[in-house]
Amino acid sequence: MQTKQLYFQNKINDPAIKKAAAFIRSGEIVAFPTETVYGLGADATNASAVEKIFRAKGRPGDNPLIVHIADQSQMNSLVGDYPVYVDELIKAFSPGPITYVLNSNGTVSERVTAGLDTVGIRIPSHPAANNLLTIAKRPIAAPSANLSGKPSPTNAGHVRQDMNGRIAAILDGGAANVGVESTVIDCTGAYPVILRHGGISAAEIDEVIQIQTKQTEVEELSKPKSPGTKYKHYVPDVSLILVNDTINLQEIIQTEQANGKRVGALVTDQTAQEIKADKIYSYGKDERELARHLYANLRLMNRKDVDIVFAEKITADTVGHAVLDRLQRAADSII
Repeated sequence: MQTKQLYFQNKINDPAIKKAAAFIRSGEIVAFPTETVYGLGADATNASAVEKIFRAKGRPGDNPLIVHIADQSQMNSLVGDYPVYVDELIKAFSPGPITYVLNSNGTVSERVTAGLDTVGIRIPSHPAANNLLTIAKRPIAAPSANLSGKPSPTNAGHVRQDMNGRIAAILDGGAANVGVESTVIDCTGAYPVILRHGGISAAEIDEVIQIQTKQTEVEELSKPKSPGTKYKHYVPDVSLILVNDTINLQEIIQTEQANGKRVGALVTDQTAQEIKADKIYSYGKDERELARHLYANLRLMNRKDVDIVFAEKITADTVGHAVLDRLQRAADSII
């Protein structure tokens, strides 16, 4: 399959959007930008189209997909009754990087929900995603547009590395400005429960409505309601070690170098000035910048440059919770 490259121009009757929408309506899959990462999209009501997502990614079939919609009215056509606090959350955070797990009314394919009676729904804020959803007039199921287990793509080049020849088209809308996936919040009970940390922090949600943190891993390991919680994800090509205490980081690096290894370090700008390694990957200066560049850094880590990378544990205040979660899932070990 030849993968077409389409360039979003953010204008009325954008030809790239029209072509991408036509692919979606015809049952093909298209990679498109959202504010979080690039998604791999198919008509959520078309089981054969959704199946193409799983084949292209090599994704396990029991891992549910998030459905992207243009507005709340479209959401109401896909789900059953939901608690009144969902309206408050939508008013505060949507469009934006947050996904609501709601009771499905059966409209979306069972391949999307992985056999669950719930479905994850979100309204993206990226203009390319929003325009595509509006023109396609379809709910679009879309996990991240990468090979399963690998770092998520935050620009069209990343998508092409993994998906060229596997999908119909890539809609290039520039770099994602959040850089980590959406926050997933279970809204099927009396109180909302965060299932996955992402672009909206728990503190921000708590300002709108009381939330609960996840109390147990038992249900998510056996039958997860949220993507990204059961299988290992975000893995770079080289071994990644998360370091809790960076006081001895330089000594750790030197020990590995003495054993003949080329060592990389994923660290904050401040720490980068204090240590020496064969290659430095910079987090940036704050949590937002750190999140924006995390997956790009993970994709840069390859065996041509280094044999092992040590990652500095970061302070998790806002979106840093999501970053720390991704690092823990990507790491071979934590020391």
